[in-house]
Amino acid sequence: MKDAWIPFAARAVPRYTSYPTAADFSPETGEAQLRAWMAAVAPGEPVSAYLHIPFCEKLCWYCGCATSVPNGYRRVGEYTDLLLKEISLKADAMGPHGGLAHLHFGGGSPNILSPADFLELADAMRRSFGLREGAEIAVELDPRTMQAGQVAAFARAGVNRASLGVQTLADDVQQAINRVQPREMVVALIEDLRGVGIGAINMDLMYGLPYQTTQHVAQAAQFAAEMGAARVSVFGYAHVPWFAKHQRAINENTLAGIRERFTQARVAAMTLEAAGYVAIGLDHYARADDALAIAARAGRLRRNFQGYTDDPCATLIGLGATAISQFREGFSQNCKDRKAWAGAIQAGRLPSERGIALTAEDRLRAHAIETLMCQLEVDVTAVCAAMGVADDSLDDALESARALEAVGLCYVSGSVITVPEEARIMLRTVGQCFDARSPALAQQRHAKAV
Repeated sequence: MKDAWIPFAARAVPRYTSYPTAADFSPETGEAQLRAWMAAVAPGEPVSAYLHIPFCEKLCWYCGCATSVPNGYRRVGEYTDLLLKEISLKADAMGPHGGLAHLHFGGGSPNILSPADFLELADAMRRSFGLREGAEIAVELDPRTMQAGQVAAFARAGVNRASLGVQTLADDVQQAINRVQPREMVVALIEDLRGVGIGAINMDLMYGLPYQTTQHVAQAAQFAAEMGAARVSVFGYAHVPWFAKHQRAINENTLAGIRERFTQARVAAMTLEAAGYVAIGLDHYARADDALAIAARAGRLRRNFQGYTDDPCATLIGLGATAISQFREGFSQNCKDRKAWAGAIQAGRLPSERGIALTAEDRLRAHAIETLMCQLEVDVTAVCAAMGVADDSLDDALESARALEAVGLCYVSGSVITVPEEARIMLRTVGQCFDARSPALAQQRHAKAV
């Protein structure tokens, strides 16, 4: 890492899975706006859906997700019943759309659901929204807490992609983050999934964990390659104990510094690329024949709340507490408090708590940020032309990028901003040049750039 990059690497920066980011959402955008947006979905338009399961049997200390340990199945079962009602409410509120092209079960750990409850939710989505031919049905899994009959239930529900939280294989690191899962456990789950025809396996890895070394990161990346993972994400641990209080169990003195984190990320990239994986945007890697790599080559790569995707749908329906829905007109987030979410559903209301309606400038800047985050390059003049605005509408972003060019984080040639390969990990910092809403030093809720 270049010395001049260190101050930028230590700054908190949004991940830009959306623009505006969730930090800009407001209670001013609520249920009435959500109903209007849902009713306005065009006839025949394909849509996507995300079901949030906010429970884990065991809490990982590194986690910053909206999840909790239910201590028994009662709360999970009650949550499933409410999800079924929300599915019905939102299906009734939708215009005559063209069915689901993508269905994603995320969390938390969706495999905390019993096989019967998972099947019931999948069947409810199929009945209520319809499923397009060739639709992707994906589920996030915790290898430690799989149940008997669960893999068979996934196959019966039509799941065709599974994402496994691997994070690290190092014993001491696993102990330090309260996530102990031997290599053999992960291998067995992959074999079981492939045995029922679920061949598209994603893996999530992490760097910057307590006691983690570059050798640990390389080991995990090599394991992902050896197991033939279709896609691999490599996320940096975000230590935000003021936001995720259980992270206080992690000793800050065991965490790597900025330079070491940068090196770990680079080692993961080099290991995966040497194994034939294609680098996708900021922190994803895919086999050359995977749909994500194909979309990247064709310029069809997108970015949404699940990260990088080949999903072209403009409408994403979020279901479950905290879930976010996306429309052409804006974003709507469900109630974060589960009691408030449940109360709204039981009263027959859509459980929207906050959101934001997009302005023309938001759309312009979102287009520029997504293009840069997906392609590592953006022609500002071309973006302005595509959005029908004056060529100088993003001159402030070009000026900010030129300041970063001085330290080698990007290059500016005319109206084209390019992020070099060695600065890929700093992509969010360059993307922030287009952000007219977040201050230069982002809010504490965001993770550091590296």
